[in-house]
Amino acid sequence: MRLRLKLNRVGMNMSEATIVEWLKQPGDIFADGDALYAIETEKVTQDVTATASGTLIEILVPAGNDAKVGDPICIVDVEAQAQ
Repeated sequence: MRLRLKLNRVGMNMSEATIVEWLKQPGDIFADGDALYAIETEKVTQDVTATASGTLIEILVPAGNDAKVGDPICIVDVEAQAQ
């Protein structure tokens, strides 16, 4: 299933962040817990990890650009979760 991943809030006062680096590129397969990208806010630089396994399809916000909380930053194809 293809999903647009949005920039999530990682701190109470965070309203936007800079995408510092994409650690996966389009076509790369990732596992739950793998680091996908790094962000920088006013207070911290940190890696953001996947919460499911899948494939990175498209980067919507290139490294060096800012995104607001809730903005779509990439498209992924995630594996169906077993219930």
